[in-house]
Amino acid sequence: MTKVYSIDGITPVIHPTAYVHPTATLIGDVIIGPRCYVGPSACLRGDFGRLILEEGANIQDTCVMHGFPDSDTVVEQDGHIGHGAVLHGCRIGRNAMVGMNAVVMDKAVIGAESIVAAMSFVKAGMQVPPRHLVVGMPARVLRELTDDEVQWKTQGTAEYHTLTRRSLETMQEVDALTEVEPDRPRMARDSSMPGHRPKSK
Repeated sequence: MTKVYSIDGITPVIHPTAYVHPTATLIGDVIIGPRCYVGPSACLRGDFGRLILEEGANIQDTCVMHGFPDSDTVVEQDGHIGHGAVLHGCRIGRNAMVGMNAVVMDKAVIGAESIVAAMSFVKAGMQVPPRHLVVGMPARVLRELTDDEVQWKTQGTAEYHTLTRRSLETMQEVDALTEVEPDRPRMARDSSMPGHRPKSK
């Protein structure tokens, strides 16, 4: 069972079509929308502000969401939050991506279809326009994204939509095998799904 805790009489909400890994932790004012994915060891602490994942968003392994009192921390529809990222009192726009181990601080807004590069630090209050690449510590707007880059991101998020369904339907806790079985299968993968990031021009 997912670790779900109420506090001050406020209980997290998980839509039936969302998948939340059993090792994730949800506390208080957390709202998980349809078709969302919450990965292993993610921590969503709604003990001060409200945390919202809109439809189709994903927040991956060891991510943290938190916010100050009376704030909303929001990942809009199809937002994509990479492994180990931290979101604090910010808004991530529709179909935007926050890369691995990036930090986005209070009242920052990441515009729709923008990408925050891995390991970036987005300062409090920063406003990122739609379809732009943000990099660095502190982060700066580097350039506009290409159509190919936005499509790459969109396809990657679609793979997490599929992972949500796969997890709901087939994931279960088991005992590990002691040997590799003959003809061990590989995970099936849709050939239309992206691999490495497209080269920038």
